Amino acid sequence: MTEQFNAVMVEQDGDRARAQLRRLQLSDLPDDEVLVRVSHSSVNYKDALLLDGNRNKVARSLPIVPGIDLAGSVVSSTSDRWSPGDQVMANGWGLGERHWGGLSEYQRIPASWLQPIPEAFTAHQAMAIGTAGYTAALCVLDLETRGGLERGDRVLVTGATGGVGSVSVALLAAAGYRVVASTGSHESHAYLEQLGAEEILDRSELAEEGRPLQKESWQGAVDTVGGATLANVLARTAYGRAVTACGLAGGIQLPATVLPHIIRGVALLGVDSVMAPMPLRDAAWERLARDLDPRVVDAVSRTEPLERAVEVGQELLSGTVTGRIVINVSEEER
Repeated sequence: MTEQFNAVMVEQDGDRARAQLRRLQLSDLPDDEVLVRVSHSSVNYKDALLLDGNRNKVARSLPIVPGIDLAGSVVSSTSDRWSPGDQVMANGWGLGERHWGGLSEYQRIPASWLQPIPEAFTAHQAMAIGTAGYTAALCVLDLETRGGLERGDRVLVTGATGGVGSVSVALLAAAGYRVVASTGSHESHAYLEQLGAEEILDRSELAEEGRPLQKESWQGAVDTVGGATLANVLARTAYGRAVTACGLAGGIQLPATVLPHIIRGVALLGVDSVMAPMPLRDAAWERLARDLDPRVVDAVSRTEPLERAVEVGQELLSGTVTGRIVINVSEEER
């Protein structure tokens, strides 16, 4: 096992934070139970903010290794839960925020944060799904168990070309729902139709302030945007149904009224993937393994080397990324 390895490190540089590729040693890593040789990670919105030096919205302290997802093999473990050679992954739990994350060829993390990589997916595919896809599965499960979705129902997905949105479209379509995909990218219509969307809705239709109650247009929705978009989504949701909210790209404010809730009985279901308990994680990944075609996973992702993580983060912040970006972390994978 190598004594030195590559990692992306965010450190304080004068009055701002700066990300750069560094050589680390195993002794630099956190003192946790399981040492993982990381083969793949991903770049999510939180990672992109941190890679861009915006640590105040993400990292609790510096220095830190970004990467809220990781997949690889166990090298050593002081816990009887895991043995050398086990293929594992981790999503959330404060990785890349409070704890060093996945953009490192080796990482130590608590044993309770790890899950086995589902047999249906490779480590690369597990990271193409990542926190975004697992969040999408949580949203779909919530709509079914608490939102009363029935096969054939019309379901809206906002921010449909993003990581959460793309997997939501694919999962909902696979389950027999009629998916309406909201996007501002005219070039992505064919991509969304390939995932299973039956209808494309221009995001501008939901972006402006609208009436508190509008025509009932769908029986459920996965919202990844927030802000005025979420307010309009709620105003157009059918009686007694639900909307899951898991993103805030459109802002943290909700310019809405209680009318959809107290007149139509519409439920707003918040979905958190960072600290979700393991039974929910297991259920989400079981759903992904059952319904998400690995070929779709490959179609919605692209792969970049660890050395390009900072550039990839800038691309993600610019809003030009469709689907998911997997990072090949290990030199052996490149």
